[in-house]
Amino acid sequence: MELDLSPKLAKKVYGDDGGSYHAWCPNELPMLREGNIGAAKLALERNGFALPRYSDSSKVAYVLQGAGVAGIILPESEEKVIAIKKGDAIALPFGVITWWYNKDDSELVVLFMGDTSKAHKAGQFTDFFLTGANGIFTGFTTDFVKRAWDVDDATAKALIGNQNGKGIVKLDANVKMPEPKPDHRKGMALNCEEAPLDTDIKNAGNVVLLNTKNLPLVGQVGMGADLVRLEGNAMCSPGFSCDSALQVTYIVKGSGRLQVVGVDGKRVLETIVKAGNLLIVPRFFVVSKIADPDGLSWFSIITTPNPVFTHLAGSIGAWKALSPEVLQAAFKVPAETEKVFRSKRSNDAIFFPPPK
Repeated sequence: MELDLSPKLAKKVYGDDGGSYHAWCPNELPMLREGNIGAAKLALERNGFALPRYSDSSKVAYVLQGAGVAGIILPESEEKVIAIKKGDAIALPFGVITWWYNKDDSELVVLFMGDTSKAHKAGQFTDFFLTGANGIFTGFTTDFVKRAWDVDDATAKALIGNQNGKGIVKLDANVKMPEPKPDHRKGMALNCEEAPLDTDIKNAGNVVLLNTKNLPLVGQVGMGADLVRLEGNAMCSPGFSCDSALQVTYIVKGSGRLQVVGVDGKRVLETIVKAGNLLIVPRFFVVSKIADPDGLSWFSIITTPNPVFTHLAGSIGAWKALSPEVLQAAFKVPAETEKVFRSKRSNDAIFFPPPK
């Protein structure tokens, strides 16, 4: 049976006044299950507080909009309290405990994408909450809580029963939360919108890669990531991941045309992608995009910490490396046609400006 590769939107899982949590379902996007990939979004309103939790999956978080504060506790480490804003990428390895808080008027939205190969359910994240109506405290009897934390009966009952929110709550405006510490941010987050560009093609597009060099924690997560921004009507060269990695793409802004070609030269997907869409390109399948007039931006994770791509067009395209005789024989064309083909895109790499 052929897999449905068409882009999908996230659906709300839970939420109330403080915000909401949305996820992509593997039943609607089968490649999540096939690729052991999970994807979800957290949206927090003003004074929204995502209760402390840990997950069964390693993830990369990306701030889509707004600003706020995140608390991150790596195993056997102290709490890191960092300021986060639009464009920030954060690597979240196994065992990390996190909380998220929005103190601003504008909504804070954080995207999560990660590996579910060791998760309870393939293609889905399962969070374990430390507090709340569905937190671990509610599962233990009062005597266990008293014994484990060395508290009296009244304290144990308060710890178990006072917080009746689930996952996300809205705090009173006068509640004081920890202030972020600038030195805590080092090595924990990288702002992809402010980082040095790895590739920048005039009038075409640019890319920032997230890897073990600029954010070493992605090595523990086992994934790399990138933020790609295409100018209006520009094109991203057809290419594929040549190290068997999956590419999971979230459309951050804009819209555009997308085509994917798979086995036996079959076009398996041709669609329009828009902001909010998530799609997964199978291993070794070739993908290309053309931005609409307003441009197209996307954030992707790749299931290896230092991904390698092969591009089929442009100055670094694989065709440029082949001998002229091989190209003539492969395409069954005369030398003149081969020369025309080879002469094109001699100065453009990866991204191509709009036709003049």
